[in-house]
Order: sequence, then structure tokens, then C-alpha cells
Amino acid sequence: MTPDILFEDPDIIVCRKPSGVPTQSSRIGTPDMVSILKNHIYKNSPQKQPPYLAVIHRLDQPVEGLLVFAKTQAAAKNLNKQLTEYGFGKHYRALLDGIPSCPEGDLEDYLIKDSRTNSSRICSSNTAGAKKALLHYKVIETQPPYSLAEITLKTGRHHQIRVQMAHMGTPIAGDKKYGIQKKHSAIGTLQLFACRLTFYHPRTNEHMEFHLNTPEDSMKSLQTP
Repeated sequence: MTPDILFEDPDIIVCRKPSGVPTQSSRIGTPDMVSILKNHIYKNSPQKQPPYLAVIHRLDQPVEGLLVFAKTQAAAKNLNKQLTEYGFGKHYRALLDGIPSCPEGDLEDYLIKDSRTNSSRICSSNTAGAKKALLHYKVIETQPPYSLAEITLKTGRHHQIRVQMAHMGTPIAGDKKYGIQKKHSAIGTLQLFACRLTFYHPRTNEHMEFHLNTPEDSMKSLQTP
């Protein structure tokens, strides 16, 4: 697979992850973004040395969108610091199966991951292993029974957007893991897109911003009763 690269220099790679391709996988023979990009770096390197590539953040396998990877240890250290402390912005668009009662708001929950089922759930703050999950959402369009929302992650928990939006009663359309399949829903794929990514370049400190065009007319194409 040829990677869709938006930006590359000696320090970082910013690319578009297709839906269905994992960010990183331990399964033998399963293509993932790490192996695809390592092959790309190796083929374009005159030294033909095993390339260094660090995962900074991940997208769920069904999610399409923007990812940045570090090509050096120094870049990885800087980007990981931004991710946990400042400057790193992950922005999404989601088609929701339902319309939130409040058109804009902040969600704060505690999540716990179950590795056996590769799922997460809302829990109390005193649950062992619980982690705080924060996000901001804003509805930008509605076409009952659906709504289109912009979502900004403030933390990066496992399946966070999918779990929190489902807990609010408006799951991501097409989410077979966390959504309730309603009679009116004919959407077969998860409608969640990582559409904007912002951070500071780990070496030059330049502000970097990347945009991804989400599928056009997603609301207009819906077949509703």
C-alpha cells in the first residue's frame, strides 16, 4: 500500500490513515500504518537502514483521518510531551445517530478499558484503573434523526469519543460496538473522521496545522423516512 503523506521531513511524517487499517498491529500479516510507513522510509532512504518510527497517537481501526509519526527519538520525546502537556490538537467530525439535547457542551466522564473485549465503558471515579475522559462537542448541522458534530479531544482514552457520545444517547452512526442499531439506520461504517491536527514542529517549533476533507454532503445523502 502506498501511504497518503501530507507532510514529511527528517523529523516527522503526517499522513492520512484509511478506514479499516490499524495504526499498529501485532497480528502477523496484518498491514498497519507503522509497517506501511517504515517500508516507505526504507525505500526512499539511500542508507537502507532499518528506520526508526514512533507512534505518537492512534486512531481506531475503523476511523479515517490524520496521524503524525516521529522519525527520530528527539521528535518523539517532544511530540509526546505536547500530547500530554500542551499544544497538541485532535479534532474530529462525527455523524451522530440522534440529536444532542444541548447543541454544544463539554463531556467529562471516567473510562475503564477491558482488554479482553477491546472495549471501554463509563465507570465511577473511584473504580480501579479509571481514567478521566474530556471532550468538547458542537453540533453544526441536523437532519433528524441525525446530527453532524465537531468534536475536540482534550484527553486520549481508548475508544473515548465512541463511548462518551454513546453514553450521552447519541452514538456515532455506524458504530456496531457501542451504538444501538436503530430501525432507521442504514449506515454500515463508522462515521467518525479525524479531520484536523495541530501541533508544534518538534525541532523548529513552527505551528503546524493539517486539514482533511471529510466526505462531502454526508447529511444530504442520508435516506431518512
